[in-house]
Amino acid sequence: MIARYLMRAVLVFDGDCGFCTSCIKFVQRHMRIRARITAWQSADLAGLGVTRERAQYELLWICERGVYGGAQAVAKLLIDAGLPWSLLGVALRLPPMRWPAHGLYRLVADNRYRLPGATSACALPPDGAHSNDGDTAA
Repeated sequence: MIARYLMRAVLVFDGDCGFCTSCIKFVQRHMRIRARITAWQSADLAGLGVTRERAQYELLWICERGVYGGAQAVAKLLIDAGLPWSLLGVALRLPPMRWPAHGLYRLVADNRYRLPGATSACALPPDGAHSNDGDTAA
């Protein structure tokens, strides 16, 4: 269960992944988001209401309304960044853009160890334990 006292959203990413860290650095340089950004390795995942397996599998946006993973976490991040980013974020939340966004997110996430800036730590665990990309009710 997510702590209801959460004052601002939390963006949880894989701090061991070079590609993920590069993306977060881009966000910090080019966007003004209000969310707290933290690597899952240093986050209180239980307190945030998420599992280690899910945090390893996808980017997470955690707020009072719930947990958003993968492409929907990216959409929430973009919405939080304000104009002009929020226009893209809103589009990614709605059909029909929501569906290809999910596929593109999974393609990138599943192959992030092959992308520029990646390290061997970027590879997802081979056990296949994960959640689906999307929203979960809080």
